[in-house]
Amino acid sequence: MSYYYDLHLHSCLSPCGDMDMTPNNITGMASLLGLDVIALTDHNTCLNCEATMRAGEKNGVLVIPGMELTTAEDIHAVCLFPCLEAALEWNEYVDSHRIKIKNKEEIYGRQVIMNELDEEVGEIEHLLLPASFIPITEVYREVKRFGGICYPAHIDRDSLSILAVLGEIDPACGFVTAEVADKTKLPDLLKKHPVLNDMNIVSCSDAHYLENMRDAENTLTLDELTAEAVIKALDARISS
Repeated sequence: MSYYYDLHLHSCLSPCGDMDMTPNNITGMASLLGLDVIALTDHNTCLNCEATMRAGEKNGVLVIPGMELTTAEDIHAVCLFPCLEAALEWNEYVDSHRIKIKNKEEIYGRQVIMNELDEEVGEIEHLLLPASFIPITEVYREVKRFGGICYPAHIDRDSLSILAVLGEIDPACGFVTAEVADKTKLPDLLKKHPVLNDMNIVSCSDAHYLENMRDAENTLTLDELTAEAVIKALDARISS
């Protein structure tokens, strides 16, 4: 069956994420938009995943726990996990492999942890934007160790993308999937970067504000609507 997805969303825990991006607002909006499955992918943290997954259960939307990792090269990569436990283990790993700089709320905003009732239960003191120590050449294999899938984010953008930073996607990185923000750019990307022809392509909103969440448009074909099935589909290599 085909299911509508958006696998790149930020909550109020992400720097520059709007305070209206709460677990219930995100999943409620996803339901109104007709989405079946979403992923919460805050910058370098998974600590709002549990609350958003619980809110998703109430709002009839599957929430996959995830993270938008900033690699050592300042490249953004989406990391998705089959369960909360795996995501939180990855969170600890990343937290021990990233630069710790105190957040400046007046510049980047607050980094708020919430529960499933949209109540504030904590904040992250250190800014979540700086690069980790994890290189792009290793991140796919590192995430696989935790049972997840990783792929380069918004490859069509002029900053913080693998193509903007490196100019190409080295097959040695192991990526099976790539994300584009604007699907209209895909035909040109396929011509310029033949490696993409052998990869799964997803398109997601990267929304930091509720109004930036997209209508149900993009679909994944899955045997069942589970996080495991989504990861399996995204990690399935296609023929040349």
